[in-house]
Amino acid sequence: MTASSQRDRLEALARHSVAVIQDNQAPSGAYIASPNFAVYRYSWLRDGAFIADAMSRAGQAASAEAFFTWCSRILVARASRIDSLIARHRSGQPIAEDEFLHARYTVDGEEVPDEWWNFQLDGYGTWVWALGAHLRRTPGCTVDPYRDGVVLSTRYVIEFWAEPSYDWWEEYVGHRHTSTLAPLYAGLQEAAQWASLPTGLRRQAGEAAGEIRRTVLSQGRQNGHLVKWLGGDAVDASLIACGVPFGLVSSSDPLMTATVRAVESSLAHGGVHRYLEDTYYGGGEWLLLSALLGWHYASVGRLDAARAQLAWILEHATQDGDLPEQVADHLLAPGARQKWIDRWGPVATPLLWSHAMFLTLALELGELTPPITPAR
Repeated sequence: MTASSQRDRLEALARHSVAVIQDNQAPSGAYIASPNFAVYRYSWLRDGAFIADAMSRAGQAASAEAFFTWCSRILVARASRIDSLIARHRSGQPIAEDEFLHARYTVDGEEVPDEWWNFQLDGYGTWVWALGAHLRRTPGCTVDPYRDGVVLSTRYVIEFWAEPSYDWWEEYVGHRHTSTLAPLYAGLQEAAQWASLPTGLRRQAGEAAGEIRRTVLSQGRQNGHLVKWLGGDAVDASLIACGVPFGLVSSSDPLMTATVRAVESSLAHGGVHRYLEDTYYGGGEWLLLSALLGWHYASVGRLDAARAQLAWILEHATQDGDLPEQVADHLLAPGARQKWIDRWGPVATPLLWSHAMFLTLALELGELTPPITPAR
């Protein structure tokens, strides 16, 4: 393929990606995770925050801001519940897993009645991080329209960051996950800097962020690299985000270098697996994690390696330009794949988070120039 045709494919996929995201953003501002996968027709704070960050980078500020407004409404609608949870926690009362705030909601901001692995904390830091990044790149935009939601989210994270919860993949409840703590740290760091937030809350946010970092550095590493959960020894590709974008550890820090090396040696085969024991749809390679690895490479100047990840993602777009959640090139557990197809159907395609991470990596590399207009 010539450089010109590669560029044309890249730009076409970028325009299609923006269109996919816009077409699957509800009037409320919520992004559904995937339109063609029944259990993903809801909006997650985590996925949505990465999607909003990509749209902000792509020059689609209104889309990102609509999502942040939706997040703020989620929190404000649950203000009394947050107050009650905090009061109960401080008094030592037990709180059942299903009583905490949820990870996913309907596009109208309601809780989904189906049974799910809902106690995930990371989204409540990730959306605040994404908001902070958006404010820095958007002149004239302030935290004020989202202030009430940010205050509530920050109070919730300060109170519960140390609680064991599910990880990014909605698994392994009962552990304190390193890649959950990283976005909580990042969100608290943002909140600590906003003068329009109450002074006492800003101070508490900074203190909690410092405690999270100390906890990870003392309990979240083994053999010179970060680990999947505190006190464990497994590696998970989501650990890359502890460097870029969340800054819990600098991308160039030897600890982060060793973590990426551990991911490369066990989880990267062109694309990137989640973790070695993964059996979900056979444990394939996830496009969004390939983009995350490429983002790390770009941040430390490994540009050829970053472009290789971008090219791999481009190669795995469908004929229609859709990006799936994962591909089956190199399955860790091939015998488990059909079980999931029988249960939920084919792999989620398109996955908005995959499209968002593709956009982010391409923009980080300077392969695209915003604004990116949607293909119509």
